[in-house]
Amino acid sequence: MRKAINLKKAIIYAVLSILTFLCLFFFYCLIINATRSHPEIAKGFSFVPGKSFGSNLYHVLHNKNLPVLHGIINSLFIAGVSAALSVYVSALTAYAIHAYDFKFRNAVYLFIILIMMIPTQVTTLGFLRLIGKMGLMDSFIPLILPSMAAPVVFYFMVSYFESNLPLEIVESARIDGSNEFFTFNYIVIPIVKPALAVQGIFAFVASWNNYFVPSLVLKTNEKKTLPILIAQLRSADFLKFDMGQVYMLITIAIVPVAIIYLCLSKLIIGGVTAGSVKG
Repeated sequence: MRKAINLKKAIIYAVLSILTFLCLFFFYCLIINATRSHPEIAKGFSFVPGKSFGSNLYHVLHNKNLPVLHGIINSLFIAGVSAALSVYVSALTAYAIHAYDFKFRNAVYLFIILIMMIPTQVTTLGFLRLIGKMGLMDSFIPLILPSMAAPVVFYFMVSYFESNLPLEIVESARIDGSNEFFTFNYIVIPIVKPALAVQGIFAFVASWNNYFVPSLVLKTNEKKTLPILIAQLRSADFLKFDMGQVYMLITIAIVPVAIIYLCLSKLIIGGVTAGSVKG
């Protein structure tokens, strides 16, 4: 019996080790190539870091055709504000669906869920015409405000509320004289922090990596986001573009996402730990 259990553990650990290696290996390849020059990369992959990290970083940050620093700031601003609005407004909407019993409640819920089925590409043409008539082309506003309507985040939060937010807590707060916004901001949000952290990570990464819509909306170089600049650097003249700079720029683009994940993952672990202690 013990041998069978030990064998199962060994198989599980082996599979997890392989998956961990596969996940980290590509990041390792990226970082290694960011330290190598274009001729070295052209020769093939090497496990040994190169000596061109400093020069690649310098050339990327001082590229006259690509305002990388502006791109980093733009991406951080758009992704950060979009993630915050997406998580807060979606959680507030989910709270209304969960805590209130009103007419057409199920119809509203179903309508929001159905929006999940509509691909972004289907509505892009109409969206571009609308913001063009409103004079919002080449602006951050069309990239931030629509993020408040996030059906996927809404659906996740509704499911989380149903399993982790007893209505008795909300009713007790109402009896004590708490208004709805105070109840949501100071009672509900602390309870659902793990869910907010998870959705915050997903929303930030989705906005940070978004290339399709920003590439259609943003025209000025100083307003472009990092994914657009990476695409521009990669699509340069085949005889002139530098793969070392491309890998360096991709590495720079990954760093903020990793930092956000590490910061919010503490909230996830803390929430799970707190939820496991009862009484």
